[in-house]
Amino acid sequence: MKKALIFEGGWDGHEPKLVSARFRGLLEKNGYEAEIYSDLDCLADLERLMDLDLLVACRTMSEIKPEYVKNIARAVGGGVGLTGCHGGMCDAFRNDPEWQFITGGQWVSHPGGDSVQYTVNICKGSSPIVEGLEDFPVSSEQYYLHIDPAIEVLATTRFPTVSYYHISNKPVDMPVAWTKYWGNGRVFYNSLGHHDDVFDKSPAAQILMERGMLWAGGGKQYAADNGLSTQRFENDAKMY
Repeated sequence: MKKALIFEGGWDGHEPKLVSARFRGLLEKNGYEAEIYSDLDCLADLERLMDLDLLVACRTMSEIKPEYVKNIARAVGGGVGLTGCHGGMCDAFRNDPEWQFITGGQWVSHPGGDSVQYTVNICKGSSPIVEGLEDFPVSSEQYYLHIDPAIEVLATTRFPTVSYYHISNKPVDMPVAWTKYWGNGRVFYNSLGHHDDVFDKSPAAQILMERGMLWAGGGKQYAADNGLSTQRFENDAKMY
């Protein structure tokens, strides 16, 4: 049975307990053993993390010890998947650039606040994760992010939607969901999920999240099946 660890907490406005419970249910439906922790000390034991198939971040606007980020970097680099949504992953630890490097992006604004009406545009053919999905409407925060140019974009949304200082610039298609790699590990992010009920109001958002979690959780087995070594990353890993 595959194993997942979900670490939750931070600002209650992002409903981390509800989102974590939803994600655990989705993972258990797909044959995972999933545990939820509200204390970041669950990230202290590297050997335990290396034994996982998937890490799920549901922690928002918090701080993290550098040694815990180092453990995550090594575990994910070794093949453990990393996934999360909204502020639970890409606004989890504003003080830690290494975390942002691993995840592929960082929230910087949500012009218009909550209940902005916008469209999520699926990048068809970008990944099996989005196969069969169509563009869909969302009423929630529309996330503006600073992103890693190496990410593989699976869905976007058009800015600007509301009037704010950024409208003086050209329109941009901001990534909503993406994948990337960290060593042998697979990383998936979905910027939807300000409140737990967005996954009920926009069912495609939950399909996207479920498929993304399962994709990320398959990286460790893929690395093992294909003899992918982590040796090439180890020397550089010692530098931070």
